[in-house]
Amino acid sequence: MENLAISDNVHDFYDQPVRIQIACSRCTLRKLCLPRRLSVDEVQRFEQLVHRSNPIQSGQHLFRAGDEFRSVATIRTGCFKSYVIDDEGQEHVLDFHLPGDIVGLDAIHTRLHKANVVALDTSAVCALAFESISSLALQMPALQSQMFRILSRRISELEDIAADLSADQRMAMFLMSLSERFASRGYSNCEFSLAMSRRDVASYLRLATETASRVLARFQLAGMLEVDRKRVRILELDQLRALSCNGATGKKG
Repeated sequence: MENLAISDNVHDFYDQPVRIQIACSRCTLRKLCLPRRLSVDEVQRFEQLVHRSNPIQSGQHLFRAGDEFRSVATIRTGCFKSYVIDDEGQEHVLDFHLPGDIVGLDAIHTRLHKANVVALDTSAVCALAFESISSLALQMPALQSQMFRILSRRISELEDIAADLSADQRMAMFLMSLSERFASRGYSNCEFSLAMSRRDVASYLRLATETASRVLARFQLAGMLEVDRKRVRILELDQLRALSCNGATGKKG
């Protein structure tokens, strides 16, 4: 991204004078962003490409729409959202990114980033120059397969959210997705804090903010969960999962 220096409020991955090597083999997020079949030597070669960012503050961007594509980033700590601005100036949230998620792959085709990616709380990332990792992937089939799986998973998620679902089904799928993602990172699958605002959640689910609030209130009244500001506690995981699975089949409730 050659315009990082002049693009307002965009974090520069490479603003440190010396690259900081990351011990990927000892990182708790390795299983999320690296294939398990890499040898010790291959992991060490991968580590040579990694730059660890300085702390990224809430509201600071990794990429802005239109930036030149040079790097992808793995979320190390914190939470980010990706979003676009339409012709009328309205923001539309595309996704939320947790530790272990890789962002920036949307720009592979056009070589320009399509979405803005912004930190929702104090965060850090591991950045990798895409040309370098692409060359390495040609030598490591397991790494190339991992990249394909990440892209495939994102396509599947977009298909799910685009389906003809009720507001309840959309919210249930979102909460179950968060539950599973937090669990895969070693956290509780039933109690977690949301870095994203209610408005952001509604935008991502293609709902009005008021509708999203009513759905959460309805879930609480039914005894499925408790919500205290940004703290969510799932009380009836099986019931929420059933509603989510019903949504995944495309059946409206």
